[in-house]
Amino acid sequence: MAGQDLLHTQPRPVHWLATATAISAVVAAASFVQPPDAKATTTPVAAARPTAAPDPGKVTFPVDCGPNRLDVVKKASGDLDGDGTTETVAVVRCHSQTGTPPSGVYVLAQPSDPKAAPRIVATLLDPARRRTVQTLTVGNGAISAALLGYSTLDVPRCCPDVHRSVKWQWRGGKFVQSELPAAMRTQGL
Repeated sequence: MAGQDLLHTQPRPVHWLATATAISAVVAAASFVQPPDAKATTTPVAAARPTAAPDPGKVTFPVDCGPNRLDVVKKASGDLDGDGTTETVAVVRCHSQTGTPPSGVYVLAQPSDPKAAPRIVATLLDPARRRTVQTLTVGNGAISAALLGYSTLDVPRCCPDVHRSVKWQWRGGKFVQSELPAAMRTQGL
């Protein structure tokens, strides 16, 4: 064969040693070069996520109750978006000695800083819609609620005449609301 008698085609131990030294130098240099936002961690990512459900008592809700306090009247927790963390759904309304003020329904998530208060990540029902939440359940990644309301201002506030059962599910990066069929509605509505 042509070229077999040339010096550079005959590998010698010194050639292998030079190649190994060069590769080691490149690997060592690469270990010192890191992206500016790289951080060392000693815990796996899944273990770093908070597992406790967010506490609605630590949240400032966007509801103006005037001189009255805000009450958390219902809450339920579960993994709503499939990310492995627990969210809390809170039903809040202004405190009242008489009547039933409208409800607000909010989804809370735990921040990555365990000392920080939970944050509101979604408003499912704004109190301005003048609905009252009768029941609330969380299961299989869905939020179900029975809502009561009034069709007109002439309907006495004691006797809601609008009854709806709704469900919210996480789809496409947001909560999507759907009305439950009459057969699946809460008993007694």
